Amino acid sequence: MKLCTFENEVGAPRLGLVDAEQQSVFDLQAGHEALHGHPSPMLRSMLDLIDAGDAGLDLVRELQAQASRQGLLARPLASTKLLAPLPEPRQIRCFSVFEQHMLQSRTRVAEMRRKAAGHTDATPPVVKLDPLYYLQPAFYFTNRFNVVGPDAAIQCPHYSGLLDYELEIGLVIGRAGRNLQAEHARPHVFGYTVFNDYSAREQVLRDMSLNLGPSKGKSFDTANAMGPWIVTADEIEVVQALQARVRVNGELRATSSTANMLFSFEELLAYASRDETLRAGEFFASGTLGNGSGMEIDRWIQPGDLVECEVDSLGVLRNPIAGKAEERDKGSASAEHTPAGIF
Repeated sequence: MKLCTFENEVGAPRLGLVDAEQQSVFDLQAGHEALHGHPSPMLRSMLDLIDAGDAGLDLVRELQAQASRQGLLARPLASTKLLAPLPEPRQIRCFSVFEQHMLQSRTRVAEMRRKAAGHTDATPPVVKLDPLYYLQPAFYFTNRFNVVGPDAAIQCPHYSGLLDYELEIGLVIGRAGRNLQAEHARPHVFGYTVFNDYSAREQVLRDMSLNLGPSKGKSFDTANAMGPWIVTADEIEVVQALQARVRVNGELRATSSTANMLFSFEELLAYASRDETLRAGEFFASGTLGNGSGMEIDRWIQPGDLVECEVDSLGVLRNPIAGKAEERDKGSASAEHTPAGIF
């Protein structure tokens, strides 16, 4: 099933079931009220549905079948404002498990630094990853309140001049667990969605030099875009076999695949749950697929651009790029005052 969160006529978020073939969205709570005469607590939000477990998904399937038999109307998808399918995850962990992206990104940074230092020879830098990358998954926590959905405008923070996109896959946890074994972790997956981890790239590099994570380079309003919906886990047989692509203003920027993950999603769940309880409603991002960022090809996005991240079976996540956020703290660093030596 494809489950979404959408905005109704009075601006309230509602839980919907998407029919991709019919290009329609069925309001699940309205359907429950029409069929049973009262609302269901399991259908108040995506988190409520996730918390309901199998009973919640069974209820959605029952409503889907009854609505079809009784001819209950659905709304056109094209005229429905979709929000982030999980507007406020209980937690967001961003992993980095694609070797190609990490190698290409670090090579680009090394080239930038050589150029900034005045080196003009064409000798390409030799970049290798720390062996630890191949032994355990790398991740950081990011701001769960900075989530936006499809068609939401992305604001470049005022302190950045290098805004970048990142094509990723997102996983939503559907069942709590601790000390999971990878081979038994799949039942803990609620579903998958497309994720675009927007980055103020020069701020990321500045923050990472402190060895404490990307910080403000990834933490600003509208930074975490997800959608257009969550595809339930039963619909994706092998998540490590999906083709993906990025377009900017309709131009194909890159193609990629989930086939080359250093660790599977099940292994990520197992690693993160070591002596730690994972909660239903948490969100795991895969990290950027190879070729999935502008940094890797030295092409950046600008206000007025339209970024599309597409993953087969999961859909297309589109976001327009707005102008810079208002600079509220006049004493803070801005893009115009970025130190030349950052690279």
